[in-house]
Amino acid sequence: MTEQDKRQLGTILWAIADQLRGAMNADDFRDYMLSFLFLRYLSDNYEAAVQRELGQDYPTLQPGDRRSPLAVWCGQNPDDTIEFEKQMRRKTHYVIKPEYLWSNIAEMARTQNGELLRTLEKGFKYIENESFASTFAGLFSEINLNSEKLGNSYETRNAKLCNVIRALAEGLAQFSTDSDTLGDAYEYLIGQFAAGSGKKAGEFYTPQQISGILSGIVTLDSQEPAAGRRKSLESVFDFACGSGSLLLNVRHRMGTNGIGKIYGQEKNITTYNLARMNMLLHGVKDSEFHIYHGDTLTNDWDWLREMNPARMPKFDAVVANPPFSYRWEPTEAIGEDMRFKNYGLAPKSAADFAFLLHGFHYLKPEGVMAIILPHGVLFRGGAEERIRTKLLKDGNIDTVIGLPANLFFSTGIPVCILVLKKCKKPDDVLFINAAEHFEKGKRQNVLTPDHIDKIIDTYQHRKEEDRYARRVSMEEIEENGYNLNITRYISTQQTEEPIDLQAVNADLVALTRNIEEAREKHNAFLKELGLPLL
Repeated sequence: MTEQDKRQLGTILWAIADQLRGAMNADDFRDYMLSFLFLRYLSDNYEAAVQRELGQDYPTLQPGDRRSPLAVWCGQNPDDTIEFEKQMRRKTHYVIKPEYLWSNIAEMARTQNGELLRTLEKGFKYIENESFASTFAGLFSEINLNSEKLGNSYETRNAKLCNVIRALAEGLAQFSTDSDTLGDAYEYLIGQFAAGSGKKAGEFYTPQQISGILSGIVTLDSQEPAAGRRKSLESVFDFACGSGSLLLNVRHRMGTNGIGKIYGQEKNITTYNLARMNMLLHGVKDSEFHIYHGDTLTNDWDWLREMNPARMPKFDAVVANPPFSYRWEPTEAIGEDMRFKNYGLAPKSAADFAFLLHGFHYLKPEGVMAIILPHGVLFRGGAEERIRTKLLKDGNIDTVIGLPANLFFSTGIPVCILVLKKCKKPDDVLFINAAEHFEKGKRQNVLTPDHIDKIIDTYQHRKEEDRYARRVSMEEIEENGYNLNITRYISTQQTEEPIDLQAVNADLVALTRNIEEAREKHNAFLKELGLPLL
C-alpha cells in the first residue's frame, strides 16, 4: 500500500467520523470509531489464521454468500468446534466466535439488523473475558454502547451504530487491510481526534514529529552516538505512554525484531485501552509488550517496586512526554521512596522532576533517557534547582534541546527535551537551540523532516554551530548557578556590524555637499525662467 493510499484511507475514515458523530463530543466518538477499527483487525487476523489452519477444508463460498467461511465450517462440523477453538487458542492466543467477527457485524449493519447493538455488547464481553488472551481484559470497558449520546432509545442507538459501522466497512473495503495499514489508519485517526481535542489531546497523544526526535535519540548507541544506531534494544519504557505512539515510533526505528519487549504505563483507563489496541494493530504480539494501568507518581506497579537489585527492572531506553507542571501530593513516605530519596521531592505545583526521576531510576547504567518537559525545569529555583544541580554534578544531564512554541495540540508553550545518562563520556552539556527552526502551520507549527534530522544529527555528532548548538563546560554551568536556560548559552540574535562613526560623518558631509550643488544648479534654471528661487 502506497503512502498516498494510506493518506487517502486516513482521510476517508476521518470524513466518516466527522460526518457521523453529529453533536457527539469528538473524544467520545473517537473511542467507538477506534474500537470498531480494532475489531476489524482482530477478525481479519483470526480469519487468516483459521484459513491457514484448515487448509483445504476451509470453505469456499458462492458469490453473494455473505456468511463468514468460519461460520460455514462451524455449521458443518459442530462436534469439532470446541477442539478446534482450543487449538486456535494455542496458536493465535485468542478466539472469536463467528457471530462476533467483523464480517458478521458489518453484514448486520448493512441490513440494519435490530440485534446489532446486543450482538456487539456480547462480542466485546466475549473478547474481553473468554477469548483467552489476557491482553484483552477490560479492553472495551469504557465503550458504552447504551450511552444516550448515541440516541435516546435502543432503536436510535442501534440505527446510529449501523450507520457508523456500514460507512466504516464501505470505507475500508477498497483498501488492503493488513496490520500495517490498519495500524497507520488508527494512528492517523488518533492524530485527527487529538487535533480537535484541545488541551485533552495532551493526555493521549505525542505529535509524530516530536516522537521522531526522541526515538531518533534513544535508538543511537548510548555511549557513542556517532557510531550510529544500536543493533538491538532489550527493552524500552514509557511511564506516561498515552496511546503508545511514542513507543511504536521507537519500535519502527529499530525494526520489528530490534526490540526485546515494550513496556508502558498509563493512568487514564480509556487511553490505556487505546494503547493496547494500538500495539496489537501495529503487529506487536501480546507477548512482546506489557502496558500497565496505574499511577506513575505513586508507583503502584508492583513489578517496579522490587527491592532486590538483581531482580529490579531496568530499561535500555526510557522515553516520555508526561503531563506538564502536573500538581501532585508528595508525602513523607514518598520522600523516602527509592526513586527520590537521594534528590528530594519535586514541588506540589509541578511534578516535572518527579516524573523525570521516576524514569531515570529505572534506566540501565548504559541506557539513555529522553523526556519532554516545560522550559521551567531548566531554571526554576527551590527544590527543582536542588534536583537539577545534583543531576548536573553527577554528570547525568547530557543534552538540552529547545523546541519551537506551538508544536502541541494541548499547549502553545515552547518545550524542551532533556537527554539523560547514568554514564556519559563528555564532561560538558550539549545545548541545541532549535526554537526558531520550524514551518508555520495553520493551527500548529511544524517540524519538517529536515528540522528533525538536523536536531538528531547535531546530537549524534555533538556538533557546534553558531546560534544553534554549543557544548558548554561544567565550569561555565557552575558559574551560572546550574541554570540551564538555553539563551544563557546560545544567543539566536544576529551580531550587528560595528558602526564606523568617522565614515558615517564623511558620508553625511559628502551628501550635504551634493544637495547644495544640486540646489544651486536648480536655482540657476529658475532664475533664467524668472521663477522664485528655492
